[in-house]
Amino acid sequence: MKEANNFRKLLLAILLLNINMMIAQDKNTGSTHLNAHQQSMASICALSAVGNIQKLKTELNTGLDSGLSVNEIKEALVQLYAYCGFPRSLNAINAFMEVLENRKADGITDLQGKEASPINATNDKYSVGKETLQKLTGKEEKGPKTGANAFAPAIDVFLKEHLFADIFSRDVLNYRQREFVTISILSAMSRVEPQLQAHISMGLNTGITEGQIMELSAIIEKQIGKEQAEIVKNALEKVIQINKKIN
Repeated sequence: MKEANNFRKLLLAILLLNINMMIAQDKNTGSTHLNAHQQSMASICALSAVGNIQKLKTELNTGLDSGLSVNEIKEALVQLYAYCGFPRSLNAINAFMEVLENRKADGITDLQGKEASPINATNDKYSVGKETLQKLTGKEEKGPKTGANAFAPAIDVFLKEHLFADIFSRDVLNYRQREFVTISILSAMSRVEPQLQAHISMGLNTGITEGQIMELSAIIEKQIGKEQAEIVKNALEKVIQINKKIN
C-alpha cells in the first residue's frame, strides 16, 4: 500500500512538472505549435494577400467559430495593406463585413474583442517606429542609411512613422501576433523572399518558433500551393543558418 501511494505521488509530481513546463512555455512562445486561432489567422491573411475571396469567406467563418475576435481579424486585415496594398485589404474587409452580416442574420453573436487604446500622439513617430523596429530585429540602428532607405529616404520615414509606429503601436495585437500576420501575408506572395526572410527573423525574435513557421508552411501549401510552401521553408532555413553564424 505504501509503495502504491509513493508511486501515485511520483506520478502526480511528474504531471505537475509537465503542466508547469507547458505553462512556462506558453508564456514565452504561445506554445510551440500553432493553435486554432493562429491557424485560422494564417489562412485568413494568406488568402487575403492573394485575393481569393471565396476561400477567404470560409476561413473567416472558421476563424470566428474558433474564437478569434472581430477586432483581431480587423486589425490583421488593416495591417494587410502595408504589405500588399489597399485593394487587397479593402476587398478582404468588405468580404469580412459580408460574413459578419450573414452570421448576424443567422442569429450568431460573435466576440467583438477589445478596441485599440488611444496612441500617445505627443511622441515623435519616427523615434517610436525606430525603437519598435530595433526591438523586432534585436539590432541597434546606427550609422548612415544604406540601401533603399538611403536611395529613397522617404520610404525610411514612411516605414518608421506609419508601419512601425502607427500600426505596430496599436495594442489589439502584440508584436509577436503582428509579425505572425506579416509572415503569413508574405508567405502567400510571390517574389518577396527578402522581406519574408527579414520578417521570419523578426518573428523568431518575438517568440515565434521554428516549428510554428514549419506548420505555417503546411497551411500555405494547403491554401496557396506547394511552391510557395517551399519558399517559406527555404527562407526559414536561411534565417537559421545566418543565426548559427552570428551565434
